[in-house]
Amino acid sequence: MIARAPAGESGARRSRAGAGSIGAWRDAHLYSMLSSFGRIARRPGATLLTVGVMAIALALPLCLGLLLQNLERISGSFRAAGEVSLFLQPELEADKVEALRARIAQQPGVVAVVVRSPEEGLAEFREMADLAGALAALDYNPLPAVLIVTPTAAGPDAALAETLRDLPGVDFVQHDAEWRARLGAWLSFGERATMLVAALLGLGALLVVGNTVRLDIQGRAEEIQIVQLLGATDGFVRRPFLYLGAWYGGLAALLAVSIAALAQWSLQDAVAALVASYGSAFALRGLDARATFGVIGGAIALGWLGAWLATSHQLRLGRKGTN
Repeated sequence: MIARAPAGESGARRSRAGAGSIGAWRDAHLYSMLSSFGRIARRPGATLLTVGVMAIALALPLCLGLLLQNLERISGSFRAAGEVSLFLQPELEADKVEALRARIAQQPGVVAVVVRSPEEGLAEFREMADLAGALAALDYNPLPAVLIVTPTAAGPDAALAETLRDLPGVDFVQHDAEWRARLGAWLSFGERATMLVAALLGLGALLVVGNTVRLDIQGRAEEIQIVQLLGATDGFVRRPFLYLGAWYGGLAALLAVSIAALAQWSLQDAVAALVASYGSAFALRGLDARATFGVIGGAIALGWLGAWLATSHQLRLGRKGTN
């Protein structure tokens, strides 16, 4: 009769076996990760070339995305502002201007109506250095009163502008809906173009990793054949090359983020001076921590995928050759 071990003892044995298998799996991955990094560290020239090509492929769409993001910030106020400016007839008296303002304020879709008197308009123009001399030569104020109408955010400001144009006492209506629509269309086109460029250059980076890993596999063909004869599985053979691709992707992402930060730093002063000439203040915004980790994680996944495709293809070719 065979003696059976107590249930508690067999459970403990299974627990130790499971812990041992997890530890072996962890050690195998840690060894593959460190050994693959050692391989790229022993050939800095080839590694720098591969990482540099991948970094440029990643940095181009990254810089385009940052440019569009900052343009969105600059143009956001212009696109959101749907103000309609009504230039009134110069001979319109102040009480009629106020009556017209009250009438417009009661219309649906209007949030506020502000009156800018001819004196306020003249004082604003005098602050501009280019017009100060010409205005000083005038002995009268040629500017009319202006009503600045602010519609609701969801309101049809174009239709409102057409309605206000027919009011008595209105000489000219200025409304920038068409310009804002064009700006929005250009920004949307830029976003799609950036996505297309990112997809194409990402495919290029994928091919670079795949080709680099393929050459590494061919250089270690005899070693791979020996470990396969000893019973190594495809996963065991593939593992160090997957970490090799991940290292390439991670290093390329770090270099691409550095290139984007350097581009932002080099353009910061020029953009600040340009915006200051228009009487405003603006600072370029770079990648935040979330976006940075997203870029690094995506590049690692891209390198991993390229290495997986290359190793799988080479393993299939090896099996066909042995058959």
